[in-house]
Amino acid sequence: MRRRWMIIAALPLVVMTAIAQTEKAPTVDSILDAYVKAMGGKAAIEKATTQQGKGTFEMPTMGMKGSMETITKAPDKSLMKMDIPGFGAVQEGFDGTVAWSQNPAQGMREKSGPELAMTKRGAQFFRHLRLKELYPTIELKGVETVDGKEAYLLIATPPDGGPEKWYFDKQTSLLIRFELEMEGPMGKMQIVTDMQDYRETDGIKAPWLIKQQAGPMQVSIKIEEVKHNVPADDALFKKPSAP
Repeated sequence: MRRRWMIIAALPLVVMTAIAQTEKAPTVDSILDAYVKAMGGKAAIEKATTQQGKGTFEMPTMGMKGSMETITKAPDKSLMKMDIPGFGAVQEGFDGTVAWSQNPAQGMREKSGPELAMTKRGAQFFRHLRLKELYPTIELKGVETVDGKEAYLLIATPPDGGPEKWYFDKQTSLLIRFELEMEGPMGKMQIVTDMQDYRETDGIKAPWLIKQQAGPMQVSIKIEEVKHNVPADDALFKKPSAP
């Protein structure tokens, strides 16, 4: 009789173990599909053709803070403006062909090489739906811990740049961190970006708090407003003419 009760007591553990073993192991496809679904789904994402974001930023190590605005337009146009008191206006734009940057320290310049390729990938309006196309090689490297959360780590390599690390929260399926090496006028720099406080606008989720570490520099961006399908003429993204 005692042996029978021991067998019965062990059954729940056996059943749960069997269920766990039959659960499908995550794959790159399943993780990326879950990400799109967590963002709101393909249909909701494709309803937007422009996105405008407004907020503030702070750079504690440099004692700087100010306002910023971004606007992106399908299929591949982007513009970012920052107003830094005591320094001036900073702008970064891409019109689908030309990527440019303008600030009081460096003036106007056009991007080229790896920097241009990275800007072009980042400007893809529907990039969340085209990740496997933009990054032909994507590998699942296991589970890592990011700020106390378990996350799937994917290593993604584009055809014309170095590998990137993407961390997807196991619970929410949302992208909570990515790491990459950026090529710029000062050379190569490792960038770590954390995305927090996801909120929904028009059925689409996006992070409203973004923290970025670039070498010794830290930037914290707080989004205050997000709008979709705002009018945005193509001329808005063009490289400004010389005065």
